[in-house]
Amino acid sequence: MNVTRLLAARAARTHRTAWAAACAALALTSLLLGTFGLALASAGLGHPRVARYAAADLVVAGDQNTRFTATPWGSEPETATAGLTERVRVPAAALAVVRRVPGVRSAVADDVFPVGRVGRHPETAVGRPWDAARLAPYGLRNGRAPQRADEVVVGGGAGAGVRAGARRVLRAGSSDAPYTVVGVADGPRAAVYFTRGEARRLAGHPGAVDAIGITAAPGTDPAELHDRVRRALDTAGLGSAGRRADGDAAALRVLAGNGRGQAEFLAARPARAGLLELLGSVAGTVVLIALLVVSSTVVQALQQRAEELALLRVVGATPRQLRAAVGGEVGRVAVRAALLGAVGAFPAHLGLRALLDARGALPPGLELPMPPALWPAPLVTAAITVLVARLAALIACARTAKVRPAQALRPAVPGKGRKVGGLVLLTVGVSSAGTAALQHGAAAAAASGAAAVTMVSACALLGPWIAEGAMRVLGPPLRRFGGPGGRLAAANATATARRSGAALTPVVLVTAFVGVQLSAGATLTHEGAAQADRALRAGFEVRAAGGLPAGALERIRAVPGVRAATEWVAGTVVLAGREAGSPRLERLPVLGVTPGRLERTLDPDVREGTVRQLRPGTVAVGTDRADSLDLRPGDTAVLRFGDGAPARLRVVATYERSLALGDFLLSADELRRHGAAPDRARVLVAADAPGGDRTAVARALAAAVPGAEVTTRPGPVRVEAADQALGEVVTVAAVAAIGAFTAIAVLSTLSLIAVGRRPELRLLRLAGAGRRQLRRMLRLEAAVTAVTGLAVGAAVASVPLLAFGAAVAGTLPYLPLTQAGVVVAAVVATTAAGTLLPARAALRGRYPGRPGR
Repeated sequence: MNVTRLLAARAARTHRTAWAAACAALALTSLLLGTFGLALASAGLGHPRVARYAAADLVVAGDQNTRFTATPWGSEPETATAGLTERVRVPAAALAVVRRVPGVRSAVADDVFPVGRVGRHPETAVGRPWDAARLAPYGLRNGRAPQRADEVVVGGGAGAGVRAGARRVLRAGSSDAPYTVVGVADGPRAAVYFTRGEARRLAGHPGAVDAIGITAAPGTDPAELHDRVRRALDTAGLGSAGRRADGDAAALRVLAGNGRGQAEFLAARPARAGLLELLGSVAGTVVLIALLVVSSTVVQALQQRAEELALLRVVGATPRQLRAAVGGEVGRVAVRAALLGAVGAFPAHLGLRALLDARGALPPGLELPMPPALWPAPLVTAAITVLVARLAALIACARTAKVRPAQALRPAVPGKGRKVGGLVLLTVGVSSAGTAALQHGAAAAAASGAAAVTMVSACALLGPWIAEGAMRVLGPPLRRFGGPGGRLAAANATATARRSGAALTPVVLVTAFVGVQLSAGATLTHEGAAQADRALRAGFEVRAAGGLPAGALERIRAVPGVRAATEWVAGTVVLAGREAGSPRLERLPVLGVTPGRLERTLDPDVREGTVRQLRPGTVAVGTDRADSLDLRPGDTAVLRFGDGAPARLRVVATYERSLALGDFLLSADELRRHGAAPDRARVLVAADAPGGDRTAVARALAAAVPGAEVTTRPGPVRVEAADQALGEVVTVAAVAAIGAFTAIAVLSTLSLIAVGRRPELRLLRLAGAGRRQLRRMLRLEAAVTAVTGLAVGAAVASVPLLAFGAAVAGTLPYLPLTQAGVVVAAVVATTAAGTLLPARAALRGRYPGRPGR
C-alpha cells in the first residue's frame, strides 16, 4: 500500500500539467452538481408564502388538484395529479359546520375579486370583505370600518393621500359605482375592503366562498383542532364547490403551517412542481454530459501515459497495485477540484436565484428556503464527482491492468465491438428521431432529446472511423494546397485516427448539444411569433383596470367605423390522456373569445368547420392537437377547465395557428365561468379610420368605455404557459453549463493530445521540419478538427431537430445567426487554443531539444 501511495503522489506531482485540464473539468462538474443539488433541495422544500392568513391557525380551502386514474398494460391502476391555477371554492355551508367545532374561536369567510379604480390614474386592486382583514391581521391606520354597502376601507398604498370621506368610482363585478372611503388600513398597497354583504355580491359566486380562516380558542392545540375540523367536514359530507370528473374526488383541504399560503397563492404549488420537474430534467442532462466530459478527460489524461503504465506492469507491478496507484493519483486531483467546485456552488446557486427573480420566472408568493440542513449538499455532490473520476480511472487502466505485461506495451487498436456498438447506437438514435416525428408536444421533445444523446454517444464510439472518413474527404485538398504543412497534417491525421477521433468527440458534443438546446426553443419562439403576427388583424385594443364593464363590447361595436370587435380572455384547461399506457394530465393555456367576425380581428386560420358557431359547449381545436386526439368537427372533446370542472365540448372547427393561440379556442363566457378573471379581458377592434385619422377612432372608443385604455398598436395575441419564463431561464442556465462543460472538454482533450505530441514535434524538427511548417501543420489540423466536428455535430443535431420541428412546430428548425455564429466562434477558438498553445514549448527556440524532453 505504501508503494502505491508513493507512485500516486509522485505521478500527481510529475504530471501536473496534464492533470490541470482534468482538474478544471472536475471542479466545474462539482460546482454544477452542487448548484443543481441546492436548487432541487430548495425547490423540494418550497412552499407558498403565508401572508393573507398569517394570523389564522387553520384555513379551509378547496382542492386545487385534479386527478386521473388509468390502468397501464398489465399493471396496477395509477393516478396522475395536476395542480389547478384557477380558484376552487368552498361551499358556504362549511362556515356553519366549522363554527360549531369545539375549540374554534372564530371562523371568517374570505372572498377575493379584482377591483378597478376608475379615474385619471386607473389601477387594479384586490377586493375583500373587511372582516377577513383580521386574518392577516391588518388593522386600521385611521378612520373606521365600512358599515354600509357604499363604504370602503383602502389599503396603505392605495390609500396614500386619500382622506376619510373621499369619493371614489370603483369597478367590480362588471359595473362602476361610487364608494366613500371611510378608513385606511395596513397591509398591501392595492387592497380595497368592503362590507361582508357587498363583497359577497361583487364576488359573484353565491353559495360559495374562496376560503375560511380559523383561529383557535386559547389553550386549544392547533394539531388537535385540525383533526376536529377535518372530521367535522367529512361527517357533513362537504367537498369542494363545483362539479368534478369521475374518479376525481375533491375533498376540502384543512391547511396549517406553511400550507396556509396555498389558499392565497394558487400558482405557487403547481410552479414548484414544474420547477422540480424542469430542474430534474436539466440536472439529468448536465449530469450525463458531466459524466461524458469527466470520463473522457480522465481517460485521455491516462491514455497519454499508456506506455508509462505498461512499463510499471513490465517491471513487476501487479494489476491491483496499478489500479490502486492510478486510483490514488486521480483521487488526489479529484478531491481538491471537487472541494473547490463545492465552495463555488453556493454563489452559483445564488446567481441562479437572482436570474430567476430578475426575469420574473417565479410566481408571486413562492418561497424557496435554504435552511442550514441543506448547506452540506455540495459536499455530497463533491463526493459523487470524486467517485466518477475514480471509476473513469479504473476504466482507463483496465486494459493495461488486465493483459500480460508484454502485451501492455502494444498500442490499443479500436476493436470491432466498439464499431458495432457505435452503429447500434446510431441506429437507435435515428429511430428515436423518427418516433419523435410521430409524437406531439412533450413526448416529441423527450424523443428528440433521447435521439440527440444517443447519437452523440454513437459518435464518441465511432470517432476513429469518423476521423478516417473526414481525412478521405479533406486529405486530398490538404496535400494539394497546404504545402509541406498540409501534407504533414494529412499524414498525421490519417496515421493517428484514434487520437483524431478523441479530439473530435468534444467538438461534436458541444455542437450537437448546444445546437439542440438553442434551436429547439428558438424554433418554437420564432414560429409562434410568426403565427401571432399573421393572426392579428385588429388595429386597436381596449382594456380597463378591474375588467371591462358590462355592455362594453356592444358599445364598442356601435362606434362608427368599427367593422369587428372581439373580446378575448386567457385561461387554462387540463387534458387527461395516456402516455405508454400510463395516465397523464397536461395543463394547457387557452384563449376564450367571442365568435362574431373573429377572423377580422384574430384569424386562427381555420382549416375545417367554422368558428362562427363557437358558443358555450363548443370548442375549436388546433390541427396538431386534433390529429393527436383524432378529432374533427362534430366530434366531442373531453376537457377539464382550470377549476377542475369536467366538460364535453362539441368541436366546431380546427385551425392552424395553435403555437400562438393555443391548442383550444373556447367561448369567453364559458371560460370566465370557470375562473378566468374578468380583469384579464381585452377587446380587439378592427375599424376603418376616416382619412387615416386613427386618433379620432381611439377617442371614440375611449368615450364608449369610460375609464378604458385604448391602444392603437396592439401587440400580437399569444398564449404563454405559466412556467414559460421559468423554462427559458433554466434552459439558458443549462446551455451555459453545457457550453462551459464542452468548452473545457475541447480544451482539455486537445491540450492533453498536444502535450503528448511534444516529443513527436521535436523529432520532426530534428528531422528537418521548420517551425513555420509545423505551425502550419498544427493550424491545419485544428481546422480539420473544427470543420469535421462542426459538420458532424450539425448533422447529429439536425436529425432530432428536423423531427422536433415537424412534430411540434410544423416547420424547419430555426437558429438565429448570432447564436450559430457564437457556437462556431467558440468551437474554432477553443480548438485553436487547445491545439496551438500547448505546442508552443516544442516549437520554442531555434534548435530543438531532445525528443524525450
